[in-house]
Amino acid sequence: MTGGTEGARAGTLSVLVGGSTEDLERARSLLEVVGSRISHLGPVGSGQQAKAVNQVLVAGSYAAVAEAMALGVRLGLPMAQVCEALAAGAAGSWALRNRAANMLQGEFPLGFRLALHRKDLAIALAAAEAAGLELPLSRLVAALEDELLAAGHGDYDVSALARWFQAAG
Repeated sequence: MTGGTEGARAGTLSVLVGGSTEDLERARSLLEVVGSRISHLGPVGSGQQAKAVNQVLVAGSYAAVAEAMALGVRLGLPMAQVCEALAAGAAGSWALRNRAANMLQGEFPLGFRLALHRKDLAIALAAAEAAGLELPLSRLVAALEDELLAAGHGDYDVSALARWFQAAG
């Protein structure tokens, strides 16, 4: 599943399913309670693999937003206006629209725990390694998350990646 606590509360999670079509149809009514989008992605294990792809995307997008916010602040830009302008363009993303303001305020209300994302990112990195693929950006984000976990930020939202950039300041 993907969609964070916001999606869980609203029942709009995206459910990533692996298994037989028959098994999916037996479980569909239960899955529809939590998810507004049910995606059958292939045999058993495909849902987990898609979740790994999702975590790579989450890692990169949150880290990019955190890094961009740090740059904008350092340049003295009016960041609320910058975020509004960028959200409507090519840089627009869920992380920018839903987490940039919190990053700028240094507040990280829980959406998805940093510690859980790091665990899931490790699964993604292991899947990539097994497939013979190097993921340098994800490895970098994993290292940043490791530093934040060591500093005691594991129970904050993944957007706490912004703290790494604030500390590096």
